Amino acid sequence: MAITTIRHVVVVGGGSAGWLTAAVLASSFKALGDGGLRVTLIESPDVPTIGVGEGTWPTMRDTLRAAGLSESAFFRECDAAFKQGSRFNRWVSGGDHDYYFHPFVLPQGWGEADMAGSWLERHAGVPFADLVSYQPHLCVHGRAPKQAATPEFAAVANYGYHLDAGKFGLFLKKHCLEKLGVDYVPDHVTGIRSHDNGDIAALHTRAHGELAGDLFVDCTGMQSLLLGKHYGVPFLPQRGVLFNDSALAVQVPYVREDDPIASQTTSTAQEAGWIWDIGLPARRGIGHVYSSAHTGDDAAERALRAYIRATGGPDDIPTPRKLSFEPGYRERFWHRNCVAIGLSAGFIEPLEASALAMVELSAAMLADEMPVTRAQMELSAQRFNETFTYRWERVIDFLKLHYVLSRREGAEDPHGYWRDNRRSETIPQRLDDLLALWRHRPPSRYDFNRIQEVFPAASYQYILYGMGFKPEPGLARRERIGEGNGAMADGFLRQAADLTRRMLPALPDNRTLIAHIVRHGLPTT
Repeated sequence: MAITTIRHVVVVGGGSAGWLTAAVLASSFKALGDGGLRVTLIESPDVPTIGVGEGTWPTMRDTLRAAGLSESAFFRECDAAFKQGSRFNRWVSGGDHDYYFHPFVLPQGWGEADMAGSWLERHAGVPFADLVSYQPHLCVHGRAPKQAATPEFAAVANYGYHLDAGKFGLFLKKHCLEKLGVDYVPDHVTGIRSHDNGDIAALHTRAHGELAGDLFVDCTGMQSLLLGKHYGVPFLPQRGVLFNDSALAVQVPYVREDDPIASQTTSTAQEAGWIWDIGLPARRGIGHVYSSAHTGDDAAERALRAYIRATGGPDDIPTPRKLSFEPGYRERFWHRNCVAIGLSAGFIEPLEASALAMVELSAAMLADEMPVTRAQMELSAQRFNETFTYRWERVIDFLKLHYVLSRREGAEDPHGYWRDNRRSETIPQRLDDLLALWRHRPPSRYDFNRIQEVFPAASYQYILYGMGFKPEPGLARRERIGEGNGAMADGFLRQAADLTRRMLPALPDNRTLIAHIVRHGLPTT
């Protein structure tokens, strides 16, 4: 007999995606108590988690807070650090002094003055982000985004986190089981039983028999056990747009225990990909993301080792872990009574750390759209699928933007990787159209008008102008600047410079603040 009322959600798979989804759902419906929504997570002891998603967006602060977690405990148990944005090295021309920032803080005066227009007219010799935001300067000087007296989850400068993904999953698991009432089944799924209408009725398990549920959340990673294998929902590959399909990851110790902890993710362009560098209190997480069509594993490992040596790391690093992936996403994410979240829904290279953010967004919308009855589920699924198709397309557009504007060539592009990324047939039409518009005006809220955009227009400005994109002066921009805009924009630029001068001496460095949090905690509101 098919289900009628949704009372039991079964999350299949653990790791960051599974336990974060369980935490969001259980905390959202905890007040319902008996007769409300029951959440069960089944996790196979035979399947290891990938555990390399170490960067988050600022949204994670609200997600953790809403789930009832302590930020101080999070820092202690997840080897966490602050992230204030991303720094891109050697992406434009490949030169030694080629870098720019994508900070988490909006440009000063955003929405009140045409900061991009004023920058182009008056200050184009200064990097855009460095001029309109204080945050790149905090990152350069290794400052934390808050003070020891700032309460948990509150910020002086907007921030997300760097974290140990394996420890993060365990941290969430402990909270789910001890505080949120999530039921836990450590077992391996061996089969699936369906209702006559095609809905999933129950999971066959190795040791616990059948596990029935009303709604099933597929967090089984790239194998996509439910949505992909059981239902056969097609996967839409995106390698024709984003070429990277391989990564080598390694953990690197600091030379000294008091070495500075970076305030940003650093992404350094290579001949056929890029290298991430994430600073945690106990170590650095470093990895080379690359295209197997443009370079081999051995060459990628040599480039990784050379980067580690050049940035002060040891010569005797362990053998990097190889990860292979097909960039893309599912044709649908919610089919019948099954919703895919995390890698089972899709995966795009970790540039700009969208993986955990998409888990957050998916879990939040599932909680908001949770159907009361099976009859309501089709409408919820339709809305969910439309929303996340849009979001995956926006992630792809935004990541591709980093590549299409690169001017690396010759000795900086011996394999043709960067040239191939600029080929018109690899650029999504929607991005190509926006680039044509942006030749004459900055990205604006009219280009991205959803309430919860994945990346706001300000992020596109940071990448466009950081990559050296220079719009052509046109009537629309001249009219918008007007007589008063220059003076107004310059006032905001003075505010940004003043904030920089005041914040740099007032904020502690990352390691100092993190050590304080671990020992003493942060104030709670």
